[in-house]
Amino acid sequence: MPALIQHPGYSESELRRVEEKLVCRESQVSMLLSIFGEYCVFLSVLVLLCGHAATSLVCISLSLSLSLQLPHALLNCVECFTSRLLFEHILNQLCAHSPSPDNEFSSHTRCDSFNDFIRLYRQLADLQQQKSTTYIVLDRAEALRDMDANLLSGFLRLQELVGGNVTVIFLSEIVWEKFRPNTGCFEPLIICFPDYSKAELQQILSLDHHPEYSADLRHLLSELYSSAGYNVSLDSSAVCNVSVPPWCVSAKESDTHRLWRNIEPHLKKAMQTVYLREISSSQWEEMQQKEGELHLKGLSAHAHVELPYYSKFLLIAAYLASFNPARADKRFFLKHHGKIKKTNFLKKHEKTSNHLLGPKPFPLDRLLAIFYSIVDSRVAPTANIFSQISSLVVLQLLALVGHDDQLNSPKYKCAVSFDFIRAIAR
Repeated sequence: MPALIQHPGYSESELRRVEEKLVCRESQVSMLLSIFGEYCVFLSVLVLLCGHAATSLVCISLSLSLSLQLPHALLNCVECFTSRLLFEHILNQLCAHSPSPDNEFSSHTRCDSFNDFIRLYRQLADLQQQKSTTYIVLDRAEALRDMDANLLSGFLRLQELVGGNVTVIFLSEIVWEKFRPNTGCFEPLIICFPDYSKAELQQILSLDHHPEYSADLRHLLSELYSSAGYNVSLDSSAVCNVSVPPWCVSAKESDTHRLWRNIEPHLKKAMQTVYLREISSSQWEEMQQKEGELHLKGLSAHAHVELPYYSKFLLIAAYLASFNPARADKRFFLKHHGKIKKTNFLKKHEKTSNHLLGPKPFPLDRLLAIFYSIVDSRVAPTANIFSQISSLVVLQLLALVGHDDQLNSPKYKCAVSFDFIRAIAR
């Protein structure tokens, strides 16, 4: 464990709270604390925190401001897409005004231009008689380039314009050379936030587990999370949301094979939802709570999908065509297929689990052949069947391989999981 960050401007209890919240970022936090200084020190620096997504830029800025009780305003420049929204959000936070139904969601005051913002900020500073440094934190600061021409240059010289003790902190994924204005400005102090390494990610994940888990199990799970998600996404918050609920860890800690068998479906589902941002983190947690309740009741947690009758058979046929070798169709779907030697039936590369290799493309005629062999009743090859295939492609349950103008022999891939097909088959 690294030594406690020391700084004469803050008490040991305040620094201890900061250290517990922000791990694996000791050097960056120490540099920011040295920049912040004491409460009434007059600062004259601009700060740029530069790093990729999920490198804790916003988390560290907000945690330091709240833990050290610094007067601050934190806002996203993408959400505040106009100058008026940007100015009014800053003034609302500095004067602790929150739009609500009681005030008809109105701002503290109307501010249309940068000159109005300078005037209103001076009035607010004189009214509050504030001597400590005020921090304005602008996330996604590169979006300022697309707003008014004087906006970025104005924030770079804000302390000079307002004549007060204010520091502007830019958060950006883009390096400073990409959006430096050509009109001349003060150069900010740049602090780079590197991506988390795999070891650092394991250390972060080991802090976020169920209290019933032992230390060895927490270490094992953190290794599984980082191994499964590190190459997919460096977002530590997304990886933390993949935390396995207690009902998944039903095996003994020594039985690692059974543990992985219980955890693997959960990780796959999480990487298909949280990593792709199909749902938010809060929605994912609600899904896990409902799934845990259904698991305790002994019910299936799979969502029921309403599809037409023959579309279900088409989707099952597509899954069989994607994950079974074409040489096996005669054996699986014909009653009188003759004798086949089991020893030499499958080739060497076909003995590997096709679920690990992924779905394979198949032509339309093979899909229809399997469909007619598994459907109960005799179905005529009408336009209705072909239109349902197109509907499955639109619903992204089937993936069309190749060009759209390939009329002779279009190829498809099945884009759903085995659990989805098993739920439909039931």
